[in-house]
Order: sequence, then C-alpha cells, then structure tokens
Amino acid sequence: MALDALVREAAARREGVSAGELEAVSVPGLRGQLARVLGNLLDNARRHAARTVEVSLRRDGPTAVLAVCDDGPGVPPEQRERVFERFVRLDDARSRDDGGAGLGLAICRDVVTRHGGTVTAGTSALGGARFEARLPAP
Repeated sequence: MALDALVREAAARREGVSAGELEAVSVPGLRGQLARVLGNLLDNARRHAARTVEVSLRRDGPTAVLAVCDDGPGVPPEQRERVFERFVRLDDARSRDDGGAGLGLAICRDVVTRHGGTVTAGTSALGGARFEARLPAP
C-alpha cells in the first residue's frame, strides 16, 4: 500500500495540517487500519496544536518513518508511554479537549504493533509533540 498517497489524502482533508517531506514509501498492511492510525495521530495533533501540524514520511532502510509534529504544549517525558494506554487523557488535555475518550493513541499503538511496527511520543522541532510511527517497508 502506498503510504505516501494515504498521507497526502489525509493531510489535504484536514485544515491546518501541512505535509512536509513525503517520500514515496509502500508498506504491507490494511489501508483502512493505517488510515485510522494516521487520522488519530493527525486529529490528536490538531486538538493540541497552537497553530501548526506537520506530517512527514521518509524511508530509513527497511522502515517507513511517519512523523506527526505540532507546536502545542507537548507531552511531558514522564507521560510519553502512558499516553498510549486506553482512556488516558492528560490533565491539560482534559481541560481543552471537546470529547474524546482517550482511545485514539491506544488504537494507534495497537494497529501499528499488529503491522509489525512501533509508535513513540517525543518532542518536535516545532516545540510541541512528535508522534513517530515506524512500519516495515520491504
């Protein structure tokens, strides 16, 4: 499946999301499930961004690296694993978020893991959060 095409489509459908570097990368997997991962990551970033959300895709050897970055408050280092647990919403997110049950990132991790990959949270160059999904790309 052409992951770069999926990323372009998802970014184009969401206001405030810009596509950075998008290398042509194909990954094995189910389009619907990978679209859900991408949608959850982009929607999460949009919810917490001050203004900017950027998505990028590159190849790192046999791995596709999908990164979603924002300029929001970020995720504190001690919470970066916890945000992938079901029903977890950080205190700051609870006060700003309209809805959401705290399942989006848990679903992302589950789907990415089932596709043989990993997803992590870190700090973006934009100053907020960076969520990075790594998937096998033979």
